[in-house]
Amino acid sequence: MISIVIPVLNEGSTIRQVIKTVKKTSHKVEIIVVDDNSNDNSVEEALLENARVITSSQRGKGVSMREGLMAAKNDIVVYVDGDILTYPENIIDLLTEPIINGKADFVKSYFERQAGRVTQLVAKPLLSILFPDLAHFQQPLSGMIAARKSLLSQIQFENDYGVDIGLLIDMHIMGAQIVEVNIGKLENAMQTWEQLSKMSREVSRTILRKAENIPQENLETLGNINMIREQMEYAILESIDKLQKLVIFDLDHTIFTQNYIQLAAAAFDKEASLEQVEEHFSDPITRLEHTAALFQERNLAELLEVADAIPVVSDIKAVIRELKKRGYACGIITDGFECVANHVKNKLGMDFAFANKLHLFNSVATGEITIPEYFLQEDADQGTPPVYRKSNLLNYITEKYHINKQNIIYVGGGINDMPLLNEAGIGVAYCPQFIHPTVEKVADKIITGPGLTALLKIAQASPAKFSLRLPAISKQQAKRIGIGSLVCLASAGLVYLAVKQVKKARQAG
Repeated sequence: MISIVIPVLNEGSTIRQVIKTVKKTSHKVEIIVVDDNSNDNSVEEALLENARVITSSQRGKGVSMREGLMAAKNDIVVYVDGDILTYPENIIDLLTEPIINGKADFVKSYFERQAGRVTQLVAKPLLSILFPDLAHFQQPLSGMIAARKSLLSQIQFENDYGVDIGLLIDMHIMGAQIVEVNIGKLENAMQTWEQLSKMSREVSRTILRKAENIPQENLETLGNINMIREQMEYAILESIDKLQKLVIFDLDHTIFTQNYIQLAAAAFDKEASLEQVEEHFSDPITRLEHTAALFQERNLAELLEVADAIPVVSDIKAVIRELKKRGYACGIITDGFECVANHVKNKLGMDFAFANKLHLFNSVATGEITIPEYFLQEDADQGTPPVYRKSNLLNYITEKYHINKQNIIYVGGGINDMPLLNEAGIGVAYCPQFIHPTVEKVADKIITGPGLTALLKIAQASPAKFSLRLPAISKQQAKRIGIGSLVCLASAGLVYLAVKQVKKARQAG
């Protein structure tokens, strides 16, 4: 089998056609789309083609390529770009046959196109001086490649325009057998001069850094190493800056049918350790720190695999789609990890996510966590550390984005959600199995399931109407209007089987 990894960034208009093309091979393949935190419909379009979609932990092609490699199940990994509509139908066969036939460990493509200025003016001249054995490659910056996973796993992926040339040089240094194949004539968008300038700096920097025999002072002169690298970090809240109506969903007890941390602990044989953490640490911050430590050495692909195994509420996508049509920004809040929340956000087509930042180094968890400021509330006594308070998020949104709390709907279902249910403009308790009496008293509205479609009756289409508190029933009069959902019970069984399959697959690997 072959794993095909497609990094994408705002390529919703082309990704489906790319996936359809790479499927046209006689080989059995898995297709992994790594979303680089797009703000278009790239994720939704990829899911329509039944591709597996994971969300990159930070922006940058190199990170996306590395994390796609982590998710790949097969020995041969192919990378293709997600914005090219003129691939030949046998693109996968062309890239993989030399490896399958034992004639190559690494395959680099070249294709007919207008001459690349960075290739001709930067990459080739530097290669001819520093790596003359690689000077004959026609397009050393080509991103359409194939290689053995065992070799790619030994390489440090650059996280900028230097990633493709870096892979070629590293494969050469490792002594891999490298073959270049012609994949025909391709067409892609021309880059601006600003992009080309950035690309030239990063490509030259990578080549020069790989040439260890060149004195460091010369490297800095030739490659402009002293220039500050332009960062492309994903701004998690960028989409809500100008929006005035929000719906915030709790992840673990509203979107997911099971708790992510508990399921992840089960998948990684950390159930007993998690129980000890929950038993011995009552302070939320200390508990979060010790919980994060349980996932040390787990890579992003493994963490997201658990998330993908958890069923979501059946109608959540349709509800979000309709809410967005009505002018709401929709997002997630969780005490869990940002990388998981962003992944779910992108899969469901949501706008933002609020979560704790699990530290990843080379896409592997370090066991450390950062609590963001929007979860921290300053204590009234000066000199004391801030306390963890999930509902402080509403004050943060009000102050930073000038969105009135009355314009925020919060949807959650647990005892821990009571402050948010109470302080939001409309607090909606989602209780598909049973309603806790205390929650029943606090919530403005109650949805008893099995789905969330009833939320659409609560959310108003007009901003003017939304500014008024719904007076239909009081918090004290809210009554249970249905019985527990059998769907949630079935989901529990499905999740149990999914976790067992993940553990079996990992043991077999």
